[in-house]
Amino acid sequence: MIKLYNNNYDLEERTALFSESLIEFYKRCPKNAITIPLIDQGLRAGTSIGANYCEANGASSRKDFKNKIFICKKEGKETLYWLRLIGKVLDEGELKKDCRGLWKEAKELTLIFSKIAYSTKNV
Repeated sequence: MIKLYNNNYDLEERTALFSESLIEFYKRCPKNAITIPLIDQGLRAGTSIGANYCEANGASSRKDFKNKIFICKKEGKETLYWLRLIGKVLDEGELKKDCRGLWKEAKELTLIFSKIAYSTKNV
């Protein structure tokens, strides 16, 4: 079961919990020739959202901040793609339900970072 995100306003914590949930989800996925590359790519993209957000918060310039936020948005979109594909190969059940929950959270994070990227573009 994926963790719930109880403090939606602390993005560092929210992205860290998302990464932890993603790790737990992928650990439970069946491993075969199809899923292994999907898991690898999905894990890299999904966990980099939080890492790049932490880097954005420590950015040395406004330009660096904008760049890191844009990367968060891009990695979020990529995560959605990999979750969609892994969801296609899973049988109905708890894993597929968790995949849907993770996809929804990735979508919300992507929308948040899209809004931040758009807002900083106009500053």
